[in-house]
Amino acid sequence: MDHSTAPVLDALVAYQAQDQLPFTPPGHKQGRGADPRVRAVLGDALFDADMLAVSGPDDRTTSQGILKRAEALMADAVGAEHTFFSTCGSSLSVKAAMLSVAGPHEKLLVGRDAHKSVISGLILAGIRPVWVDPQWDPDLHLAHPPSPESFRAAFAEHPDARGALVTSPTPYGTCADIAAVATLCHEHGVPLIVDEAWGAHLPFHPELPTWAMDAGADVCVTSVHKMGSGLEQGSVFHLQGDLVEVDTLASRADLLDTTSPSVLIYAALDGWRRQMVEHGHELMEGALDRARRVRAAIEDIEGLHVNDRDDFCAPGRAFDLDPLQVFIDLSGVKFSGYDAADWMRRHHRVNLHTSDHRRINAQLTHADDETTTERLLDGLRDLVAHADELPPAPDIRVPDPASLRPRQVTLPRDAFFGAVEQIPADRAVGRVCAEMLTPYPPGIPAVLPGELLDRAVVDYLRSGADAGMLIPDAADGSAATIRVSVHDVDAD
Repeated sequence: MDHSTAPVLDALVAYQAQDQLPFTPPGHKQGRGADPRVRAVLGDALFDADMLAVSGPDDRTTSQGILKRAEALMADAVGAEHTFFSTCGSSLSVKAAMLSVAGPHEKLLVGRDAHKSVISGLILAGIRPVWVDPQWDPDLHLAHPPSPESFRAAFAEHPDARGALVTSPTPYGTCADIAAVATLCHEHGVPLIVDEAWGAHLPFHPELPTWAMDAGADVCVTSVHKMGSGLEQGSVFHLQGDLVEVDTLASRADLLDTTSPSVLIYAALDGWRRQMVEHGHELMEGALDRARRVRAAIEDIEGLHVNDRDDFCAPGRAFDLDPLQVFIDLSGVKFSGYDAADWMRRHHRVNLHTSDHRRINAQLTHADDETTTERLLDGLRDLVAHADELPPAPDIRVPDPASLRPRQVTLPRDAFFGAVEQIPADRAVGRVCAEMLTPYPPGIPAVLPGELLDRAVVDYLRSGADAGMLIPDAADGSAATIRVSVHDVDAD
């Protein structure tokens, strides 16, 4: 296939050269109706390229097959059999994958470290989750992907499960043994879905963790906007094998997808594919070299420790690690990741990604260079120099693994859509949760609808919120009150 072409981008150029005149949405008509103050910020080129996907770059009947050609090129670039573009992020893509594998009241094995978008899929579809526990590091207070042995045990107990879903890499950059889990699924004749939202770059360099399709997954969901050059909401999902029908996956995506997809997002996905086919190895080589230097430089800053393979990868922990996710342990400087991230933004205009009670994270990509990394390092050195200005890390009551896993007592859908009441958190202990309570980032629910609230998890959320933890999907972000099911089931 000719990867020097970019069908969506090429069609945009042709549309503009032909002086096409739209009497269609969007109503700004290529920027002519946009407020000049908005155009001054966003630029005329953005509005000029914002158009309908049909009766725009392609005609009314999509006879040119522009999107299909772009998707076929993407599939060829990464070695998948089929690829679909999504302009609604991987939150849509992973739901489409789940609905292609399991239906209402059918079982799906799901790693309990799943993103909230997976929980949303369970709620919408009425799928019955069989939770597979992550591998918990009690010293670092960190969850890594579930082991193949845990999936094997779940299949033994639930042989009627329709498939499995694992998140890899996690937002902490740790990876599952996808090949082993895929083999296990295929022994049972069911597909494996991999939520690889953080792995868009993985196919393009052998030193990176093996990406899901190469490891034997059936469906893989990737957020190109996270680690690639896509615009926000740009996602792709890939399919191989015959355990999930391509028409079924397409129909589930159509059920959830917008009928007004953004050509801008399609074009960025298309262009990123061409960029990576032509220059991906070189770009990833540079990013990996830079990450090694940055990790070493941070390790030299007194009080800071960069988590590496020795910390995250071992028996009972993760199978592999993406080195571009640079996690910095702050235990040696005694302040929290929440306060550190706020200080870096306030004093150095450096925005870090994940922060928790003891860590901060700098996500590196092929877009970083010496200028950006030196600014990061200067900020971190200054952070440590001003450590006495930050308050000591507050006491966040992180429960042990057994307490951190509330028991699922009813379907997520039933609890979410049933009658609810909002009550003080102390009174919610022993009640069935009716909402997602998700520290964000990374967006992994601590409690989800249908789980039984216990004292340990309520204390964790309350103390975390007091320390600066964000819980944006809760009706009450302070976790002072919690939505619970009015008709609690018999927990015994």
